[in-house]
Amino acid sequence: MQNFINWIDARIPMTRVWNMHLAQYPAPKNFNFWYFFGFIATIVLVNQIVTGIWLTMSYNPTAEGAFASIEYIMRDVEYGYVLRYMHSTGASAFFFVVYMHMFRGMLYGSYQKPRELLWLFGMFIFLALMAEAFMGYLLPWGQMSYWGAQVIISLFGAIPIIGDDITLWIRGDYVISGATLNRFFALHVIALPLVLVILVFLHIVALHEVGSNNPDGIDTKKKKGSIPDDEKPKFKFHEYYTDKKDIVDSIPFFPYVVLKDLVAFTIFLLVFCYIMFFAPEMGGYFIEAPNFEPADPMVTPDHIAPVWYFTPFYAILRAVPHKLLGVIAMFAAIVMLALLPWIDRGKVRSIRYRCEAHKWNIVMFAVCFLALMKLGADPADYLNRVLSRIFGFGYFAFFGFLWLYSGNEKTKPVPERIA
Repeated sequence: MQNFINWIDARIPMTRVWNMHLAQYPAPKNFNFWYFFGFIATIVLVNQIVTGIWLTMSYNPTAEGAFASIEYIMRDVEYGYVLRYMHSTGASAFFFVVYMHMFRGMLYGSYQKPRELLWLFGMFIFLALMAEAFMGYLLPWGQMSYWGAQVIISLFGAIPIIGDDITLWIRGDYVISGATLNRFFALHVIALPLVLVILVFLHIVALHEVGSNNPDGIDTKKKKGSIPDDEKPKFKFHEYYTDKKDIVDSIPFFPYVVLKDLVAFTIFLLVFCYIMFFAPEMGGYFIEAPNFEPADPMVTPDHIAPVWYFTPFYAILRAVPHKLLGVIAMFAAIVMLALLPWIDRGKVRSIRYRCEAHKWNIVMFAVCFLALMKLGADPADYLNRVLSRIFGFGYFAFFGFLWLYSGNEKTKPVPERIA
């Protein structure tokens, strides 16, 4: 076996890559609860790809057969209902862990230098994930799928001059039809998963190049000779890390961090399975009741709203009376997140050592985001629009306040070593 491994290593650096990116990758020893979600997101991505492949084996991507094929999967395919609910519940789980992962980055300043590119790759993953979810949302060809896609695609028509052409190109027809379903299926199954996998790979490579952040927001690397012999790591790094033997306060990713992640994943799996088997629709937030009815272009549902993970941005869209300005505000809400490395001028990363104003600003952002999530799922009456404007203003105010106070922020002393 060792000779066989050596034969492979001579042609592909399998062992070196294994040690570099997993076995001996130095991870800060003070990882906490918030650092579980990156690992869980990877597992959920694998679940979505595997269950998606099995679902395509019985799915019919035509306007005449799509809804019937979903019913066939649910009723006649062996364990088809399990695969379908694993995929639909996995979509919501994916966004949940990604939102938590992003919020952790905001708490501990994981977007600050030298991790700006790492954060941008994460935002590209988020955009690709939103596109992937939107394309997949149409595939069941139910009432909410059809009319939700009708509303979202029509937003591109607000773009001056080229809006109508873009809308026509996205639909592939003058109305949402089998042509739209067919191209959405191709994008959902082939193009966007490929983009997601490439972006995740780049995200991990960028992470391992600059090293993982930690709850203290301080670097774990020290100058050579600065560590007493009795404090040097007891484990052996691969020769790739020969210039990094002075890393302190770190542990090998495998098995120490992996075992902690597996405990968190077990808890996550229990919750995931409970939802999948006992509440897969989650009261209409994961799968809406109208989506159990076949798409009918002649009958509009009483209330059209996207799935919960789109609702914060949908609430911002609806809060603006002008259609084009609403679309701009919706995309600006995502762009502002991507620009966080340059909006935050602070010299301290972790919320533990930043000023009280920053802590309250983070709380305001979280409250506004959750409120917009709820408002975007509710009917757009007068009170809903007023509240959406208030919380939408609070959402954008977070970035303005951050830029103002971060330049001259009074921070607490940052420790030299990880606590």
